[in-house]
Amino acid sequence: MELHALAFDHAPVGLCILENRIIQRANVRFGEMFQVDAASCTHKSIAEFYATPEEFIKLGERVYTAMGDTGRYSDERVMCRADGSLFWCRVRGQSTSPDSPFHKSVWSFADLSEDRPVVELTPREREVAILTCRGMTSKEIGLELDLSYRTVEEYRARLLRKFGARKLAELVAKLSGMPL
Repeated sequence: MELHALAFDHAPVGLCILENRIIQRANVRFGEMFQVDAASCTHKSIAEFYATPEEFIKLGERVYTAMGDTGRYSDERVMCRADGSLFWCRVRGQSTSPDSPFHKSVWSFADLSEDRPVVELTPREREVAILTCRGMTSKEIGLELDLSYRTVEEYRARLLRKFGARKLAELVAKLSGMPL
């Protein structure tokens, strides 16, 4: 086995190559993480591993814009295993052609479930949680999601209750898996 194939297939994180959001190749760790045979992922849409079809569409728009600007994208999001269970995942991508961001790209996936258990959240709560962890204010999140900042504050209050946090800093620590 050539060195680059060995590195790809046995990397300690999930890796896949996408063409227009369709998996062309996935490594062993990707298969383990998503509870599938990595070889069986070829020609499947990456949408199968998103928490909801709506998140696939919404995140796709955000990813397309970011990759068009910089050629790169990263976030932490909830994804779905083959058995339907949800888990937090750190996702990073690199487009090989920023002029056409989804044409061909390489992605890494790191399972964060040991540090960050999934709490049942609505898709909107997940969006607010992710943007909160990025350090965005309620007003900035409101602009990003086309919500009033007061609505964002209500979502944050729900998140505080669901995670048993007393203040925003504690919520961010719990969301990011930092020790308290």
